[in-house]
Amino acid sequence: MNKVIILLGPTGVGKTRASILLARDLDTEIISADSMQIYRHMNIGTAKPSPAELDLVKHHMIDVVGPTESYSTGQYIDAIVPIIEGLHCRGKIPIITGGTGLYIKAITRGIFSGPSADWPLRDELLLREQESPGSLYLQLAELDPEAARRIEPNDIRRIIRGLEVCLKSSATISGMQEKLTSPLPYEFIKIGLTRDRKELYALIEQRVDEMVTAGLADEVSALLALQPDKTPMQAIGYKEMALALAGGMPLEEAIQLIKRNTRRYAKRQFTWFRKEEGIHWLDLTGLSAPEGIRMKIMNVLDNSL
Repeated sequence: MNKVIILLGPTGVGKTRASILLARDLDTEIISADSMQIYRHMNIGTAKPSPAELDLVKHHMIDVVGPTESYSTGQYIDAIVPIIEGLHCRGKIPIITGGTGLYIKAITRGIFSGPSADWPLRDELLLREQESPGSLYLQLAELDPEAARRIEPNDIRRIIRGLEVCLKSSATISGMQEKLTSPLPYEFIKIGLTRDRKELYALIEQRVDEMVTAGLADEVSALLALQPDKTPMQAIGYKEMALALAGGMPLEEAIQLIKRNTRRYAKRQFTWFRKEEGIHWLDLTGLSAPEGIRMKIMNVLDNSL
């Protein structure tokens, strides 16, 4: 069975530079598994590889669609299969790297085909939850008890998605999840990068400061002028900065909010990836040089390729 390397981990852990060195070692190409890097005009806030890094190694699934378009996990899977097949035909082992857990899950375990996002409905449900906290969870428990059992009562995003499926189709999300599409037919070598939480959070805060210095506010302002789809504007860094630009909060407060939300996102990523089986976890605590990270990854691959 053909092999695919998956390099995963939380935001800011050090995946990008290490993956580039790894791809050069293996003479292969990188497929991004980041649900926000697929959008054009979103460079700084999504921490896309720099033009110089993109020149070093060919990357796929970056700058795929404009910010006015929506893009689903199903579309992502449909797009990467021919890329993977093409690399295998050329004798190369693809490297998939990123932190979007849903993309990784879809690749390795399959996905279900639910209704597309209905943003007006989601806004309506969110407003109802704000007016009556806990009401959405109770409604989900009535419509889909199994989904409610699996979802924490404070996980509003997943509760809303569960209700969205129930209200827009004749099925439940728990029922659909039992009928997953098949995982992609490859042998996956999954390598997870992790760090001590305090060290990771410090790196995250440093990166946010660098994004602000690099012109994140200007990037968000230009993006808003394009009247983007709601999905890209939900990205951390963009929604907070957009609020600041609209006068909803001081810039410094928005920056602190971006740092907090990114730390929380990293924590959710850890939780998500811990559910993924067969990951070779590498602790990078105290290790900052991409070359050192590459060597640790190669030690794992030497026994797997």
